[in-house]
Amino acid sequence: MSEPREHRLETPEGDICWFEWGTPGRGASLLLLHATGFHARLWDRVVAALPAGTHVIAPDHRGHGRSYRPTTLANWAATADVLLPLLDGLGGHPLVGCGHSMGAYILTRLASQRPAAFGHLILIDPVIMDPALYEGESAKPIPEPADHPVARRRNVWTDVEEMRARFADRPPYANWEPGALDDYCAYGLVPAADGDGLELACPPALEASVYQNALRTNPHEWLHYLSVPSTLIRAPTGERGGPLDFSLSPTWTGLGPAIGAERDELWTEHSHFIPMEAPARVAALLAGHL
Repeated sequence: MSEPREHRLETPEGDICWFEWGTPGRGASLLLLHATGFHARLWDRVVAALPAGTHVIAPDHRGHGRSYRPTTLANWAATADVLLPLLDGLGGHPLVGCGHSMGAYILTRLASQRPAAFGHLILIDPVIMDPALYEGESAKPIPEPADHPVARRRNVWTDVEEMRARFADRPPYANWEPGALDDYCAYGLVPAADGDGLELACPPALEASVYQNALRTNPHEWLHYLSVPSTLIRAPTGERGGPLDFSLSPTWTGLGPAIGAERDELWTEHSHFIPMEAPARVAALLAGHL
């Protein structure tokens, strides 16, 4: 696949950046939605393994990549809703939607609002948890992002290679395909605001606010409207070592039956970061629905 074309979608709050490979054809187009703290170009290795000419659309979520930065990312539903104009602008061309982690959560909301736009959904280890965990969460005060450990992530880097070398032998990045780590670093940094070096495209405080507010908006309020056929891919579950332990899946094990997934598959050899660990396997799964 060739290099993607970069586009901008104007919204009242700021621009959403989105990327496009190929052109609409006779088959389905593919919408790819990334995870918290990542960006659209982290799908590059998956796209490269797709059949030549596949039409792919991949946006940077608000607060991520080259899209605008709100003051907080407390409202996960808003992160989905801002993409509705992009979805509507695709002109009714049939879509296969694929989302990873938060991206899969967002995909379920989009599909519940625009079911006719999708032919199939592929949900990769979505951050959709047991319904009981959401009870009462929306009434709690919005936390201060500085109190979360992610807010203390290193933000400023001399160059891309410094970041790549720092992460290469550390979990979870050590288990990624090397090219995926290269893309994470190459497209996950932007010129620093003070003009000195590079900084994370998704600022640590914004990323922290996503994790802190993961339970504030209950996806089960719209999941029962979900009528689009779906495939659920999950990593192994177990006793996680904390909210940031992604060696195991955060996905509610009852999700597949709850949404009537056609396939509910456990990929036992992978962690939560399935698209970065096995991009060719993910591409083969997607190609089967195109």
